[in-house]
Amino acid sequence: MPTVMVVDDALFMRSFISKLFEEWGFTVVAQASNGKKAVALFKELQPDLITMDLTMPVMTGLEASKRIMDEFPDAKIIMITALGQQRHIKEALGYGVKDFIVKPFKPEELKQIVDTLCS
Repeated sequence: MPTVMVVDDALFMRSFISKLFEEWGFTVVAQASNGKKAVALFKELQPDLITMDLTMPVMTGLEASKRIMDEFPDAKIIMITALGQQRHIKEALGYGVKDFIVKPFKPEELKQIVDTLCS
């Protein structure tokens, strides 16, 4: 079963995304509420996929993604961003983030990205 780590500072969003992945047959191996925790957990668990919020306390999703991609260039990160933050997307894609989705999103939009990355 493929594994996923869900990173978002909002508990309801982590729960929502985790539930989707479980329905899709993934094992949610970790959740993190900030980028610093995400980097540490990724190094320990190396999940198949990460969903990464952009705006978080302690360390942003952008910085966390850069640190993960620097050390693990094959990591699959999907950036999840709020409207109006698209200017950061180009930077994230430059670091190696695989794709992005804008909040609020429909589950089938995320599923399409996941299917593409994990096929």
